[in-house]
Amino acid sequence: MGRTPGEFSARQRIAAEAIGTAFLLAAVVGSGIMGERLAGGNVALALLANTLATGAALVALIASLGGVSGAHLNPVVTLAALARGDMSPREVPGYIVAQFGGAIIGVVLANLMFELPAVSISQHVRSGQGQLLSEFVATFGLVTVILGVSRFRPAAVPFAVGAYISAAYWFTASTSFANPAVTVARSLSDTFAGVRPVDVPGFLLAQACGAAAAVWIGGRIFDATSADSPGMIQEVRCDEAIQGPLPLHRELRTEHHGRGDPQ
Repeated sequence: MGRTPGEFSARQRIAAEAIGTAFLLAAVVGSGIMGERLAGGNVALALLANTLATGAALVALIASLGGVSGAHLNPVVTLAALARGDMSPREVPGYIVAQFGGAIIGVVLANLMFELPAVSISQHVRSGQGQLLSEFVATFGLVTVILGVSRFRPAAVPFAVGAYISAAYWFTASTSFANPAVTVARSLSDTFAGVRPVDVPGFLLAQACGAAAAVWIGGRIFDATSADSPGMIQEVRCDEAIQGPLPLHRELRTEHHGRGDPQ
């Protein structure tokens, strides 16, 4: 039988967050460098390459690591889980440190793979009210998608997140960072996917506001109330199903038992 998420130690969950976030940033920055080099000056083509690689990486990483840590890969997702009571407060610091550390490692690896300096401070300007509004909208949408899909279709979370971020690359002016760890780390690469350090604080504030709004509104949209009819789907708390950070674990556990995974 496959192991259930509740059987993974805190060290294993934190390692999964660090590794997953590192690979996410390697995909984001690396595909940006490759896309820009191969696009011959066509920015739209470079952005398309960046989008496809990032969306695909998200699906793969969440599908593979979700059963271990929930595959948050994003501090605002971790804080949203905490706010909704889906994870213990003592787990949060380890997750967030792993996410920021993993993100920086991923950027350094991407720079080195393309024979660039390990760290180069980005000069890519991403300022203005439109950029900040874009980050609010992108983060609000991301957290809302995760809350909704985690409740009603947990197994679809990897695909929903990958699809949403791929779309948000194109409908937001900021290309949808929607992740504080990603934002800070991308300031360390003066490449296609970079962001100036001076623009980072505004992005972080907009992301925090977007996530907070999504948690508040999501609690009023997705949570069952006493007025719900018996036929409606009721909320499933992760701690009632299995020990783990997110409701995603419940679906993964069910699938493992249903398939009778080998030793």
